[in-house]
Amino acid sequence: MFKEFKAFVNQGNAMDLAVGVLIGAAFGKIVTSLVNDVIMPVLSLLLGRVDFNNRFVALNGQAADTLAKAKEGGAVLAYGSFMNNVVEFLIVAFSIFLVVRQINKWRSPAAKA
Repeated sequence: MFKEFKAFVNQGNAMDLAVGVLIGAAFGKIVTSLVNDVIMPVLSLLLGRVDFNNRFVALNGQAADTLAKAKEGGAVLAYGSFMNNVVEFLIVAFSIFLVVRQINKWRSPAAKA
C-alpha cells in the first residue's frame, strides 16, 4: 500500500495539485487584501463613506453600532460581509478564467500554426 501511495505521489498529478492548492491559498489572501484594503474603501468613498463591513440587519430587532455587537445579541444578516465575499469570488473566478484561457491557448494546436 505504501508503494502504491508513493507511486501516486510521484506521478506528478498529486504534486501539481499540491502546488496549485498552496498557490491558490496564497492568492486568496492577496485577493482578500485587495478587496478589503483597496476596492471596498474606494467603493465606500464613492458611495458616501459607507462601511460595508458594518452593514447588517439584526434579526432580533435590537439596535447595535457594530457587527460584532450585533452578533453578540443574536442572529444577524451581515449583507456587507456577503458583498465583500462576492467581490472576492468574482476576482478569483475571473483570474482563474484568464489563466485557464491562456493555458488552453498554449495547448491548442491552432495557436501553434
